[in-house]
Amino acid sequence: MEGILPLLWKTFLLYSVVIISMRLMGKRQIGQLQPFEFAVAVMISELAALPLTEDDRKVHHALIPIAVLVVCQLLISHVSIRGVRIRGYICGRPAILIRNGRMLEKNMRKELCTINELLEQLRFHSIQNVSDVEYAVMETNGQLSVVLKSQKRPVTPEDLKIDTKYEGYTTDLIIDGRLMSRTLKKMNIDRQWLDQQLRERGISDYKMVFYASVDTAGNLFVQKKGECLE
Repeated sequence: MEGILPLLWKTFLLYSVVIISMRLMGKRQIGQLQPFEFAVAVMISELAALPLTEDDRKVHHALIPIAVLVVCQLLISHVSIRGVRIRGYICGRPAILIRNGRMLEKNMRKELCTINELLEQLRFHSIQNVSDVEYAVMETNGQLSVVLKSQKRPVTPEDLKIDTKYEGYTTDLIIDGRLMSRTLKKMNIDRQWLDQQLRERGISDYKMVFYASVDTAGNLFVQKKGECLE
């Protein structure tokens, strides 16, 4: 029991440090990380595990290197934002792999991208024919951006000369029975109006609501708890 409590304390501390570090580094997903950001994330996870797996390691043996890595990452990110040329050296530059329906062999070899891998990425974009692609660009984070030829792009309301209403952003009002009071105040939504709308739906308590939201047109969406369990 004496050895379990220190282990639990170290685990909680290091977990909190890793979460805070990731938050400081930004909100990108793993697939959106730049190479140097991914390397820092991997190193932080390895350092955090050392005091938990090796008895001779103290907590500060992980905390200090993690702090140094976070500071270095923030400095590199700040420098890359300020300078376009420096950003190219740190993050690399996008590479065009397809131009006007033709694969660029030299760029593909440079990026170590095979034909099968490129075709796979195109299928992820629901594209079957290379000839339909105007441009395909390998971004610095490894993701493929695709621009279809104008004849192959989906038809939009603008193409059909159709005016559409502004949709805007849907605002969460109640999540799992909890009222988002700060959101109501920020969006200038009247709480009495919300209560009246809920009463009309037979809801007398916020705890009865699984999820509720409102769009920019004032349309309220409400789903009761237990309404759809499948």
